[in-house]
Amino acid sequence: MKRADVFEFYGRLAEANPHPETELEYTNPYTLLVAVALSAQATDVGVNKATRALFAEVDTPAKMVALGEDGLKQHIRTIGLFNSKAKNVIALSEMLLADHGGEVPADRDALERLPGVGRKTANVVLNTAFGQETFAVDTHIFRVGNRTGLARGKTPLAVELKLDKATPQPFRLHAHHWLILHGRYTCKARRPECWRCPVADLCAYKPKTPAPTA
Repeated sequence: MKRADVFEFYGRLAEANPHPETELEYTNPYTLLVAVALSAQATDVGVNKATRALFAEVDTPAKMVALGEDGLKQHIRTIGLFNSKAKNVIALSEMLLADHGGEVPADRDALERLPGVGRKTANVVLNTAFGQETFAVDTHIFRVGNRTGLARGKTPLAVELKLDKATPQPFRLHAHHWLILHGRYTCKARRPECWRCPVADLCAYKPKTPAPTA
């Protein structure tokens, strides 16, 4: 995608949604970290249903450790892979207490050393909690980047690096939220809704999906 088209692409997404936000519910950097860790291979809607009651009671690493693995499982058992996720959340909470004074570090390497925290999770936390210009490539962004021609790559990291290089100011801070929401609600996996897409004319995807017939 040409540089001018990239700017126009983001400009249209920004005009449609000037203040994009994560759809995960959280109250502070710690609960955001936990929510993102729980969201792997799960929907934001499903995570939110499981964490509303949890975060009303537990919003610090110390409280999570006190709740314990079995107590956490009772809250998140509707989420896929809840056993391993509960183990990781307790372990990362213990590490935050031991190594970071109970605070979530605003540092990628420190975040990725936490159990169950990979590059995507670290990028989400750095961007959403700390305002860093990161690009968290999930399945939606991977698809949108490749399908549109905005940032093509064979791996999430390749797409991330291309997005980092191609995305201009003033769009860098919110770019990954715009792309996630675009992929979730318009540029869908099985049937992209090209007929109502605000950037269809800038997109490399062919053939464009026609509007459904009445």
